Order: sequence, then structure tokens, then C-alpha cells
Amino acid sequence: MKYLIVGLGNIGPEYAYTRHNIGFNIADELVKQLGGTFSNLRLAYYSEVSFKGKKLHVIKPTTFMNLSGKAVNYWMQELRIPLENVLVIVDDLALPLGKLRLKMQGSSAGHNGLRSIEGLCGGQGYPRLRFGIGDDFPKGRQADYVLSNFYKEEQPELPALIDTSVELIKSFVTIGPAKTMTAFNK
Repeated sequence: MKYLIVGLGNIGPEYAYTRHNIGFNIADELVKQLGGTFSNLRLAYYSEVSFKGKKLHVIKPTTFMNLSGKAVNYWMQELRIPLENVLVIVDDLALPLGKLRLKMQGSSAGHNGLRSIEGLCGGQGYPRLRFGIGDDFPKGRQADYVLSNFYKEEQPELPALIDTSVELIKSFVTIGPAKTMTAFNK
């Protein structure tokens, strides 16, 4: 069985450690732990790794966040991966920092990357790993907040949270979404 694992983010060094790029950071760690590397291919940085007999095609779209659906759709078609085997890793303002939620479907909740995927890939019926980034910003400053780095006091927590996210992904591809949600959605 094969999966398309999609880490959402924006390309460029100025975005590397921003809240909006947590999907890229988790994808990087997943590929690193599984001994892979990324290549810059059509519409995405791409890596193919294996875990317990499962083939994981990991992408980080190079289309910028708001056009992520273009890359996801291309790689779904190219690799012939059904929507239910696509796992999107996304930052989520509605969850406190580090809170993880695996959902099998749902709305974009205003997230432009998810909105793009919904529009180009067949709706809302795809799994997503929502990584809480908190909502500690003044009214009207949401864009500045998601495009800013994590606060200095939050940064020491990130490696363990990213590792937990990688474990969730490994669980998703091996024991399935139901058992993974029971284990990780607390």
C-alpha cells in the first residue's frame, strides 16, 4: 500500500521556521528518520521512503501555501494514490500549541492551503494531521502570526512535538486511522 504524505508550508529561507511551515518541518523529520532525502521535482520537493512495508511518497509543495492543491493533485494523479491515502500535515490556529488532531475529513476552517486542496483534489474527504500553533495574536494580525517564528519559550518544545507527529504518521500508515486517532487524539 502506498501513501502520499503532504507537508504544507511556504518555500524560501524566510519561512523556514514559521508556524505556517510546521508541515514542512514534520515532513523533513519523517524523511530524515526513514533515511530519505528530498529532490526538487515537479511542483514539490519529493521523497520516497518505506516504513514497515508501506511506501510513503512525501511532498512539500513548491507552489506556496495558497496553491498547494495544484501540487497535491499532480502527485495524486502521477502516483495513482486515492484521496483517502493522502495525509496532509497542516498548522491549526484553533488548537493550542502542540495539540495534535488526526481527522479523516473536514472543512478548510479558513486555511488557504486546505481550501486549495479541497478545490482541486475532490473535496474535503482526505485525512489531515492538524498541528496546533495556538492563537496568541491581536485581532486582525492572523497573517503576521502564522508567518512568524515560534516564540523563544515555545521553541524547546518543538523537537518532541515534531517527533510525536512523525510517530502519528507512522501509526496512520501501519495500523490505520481509527486506532491512530484513539492513540493520539487526546
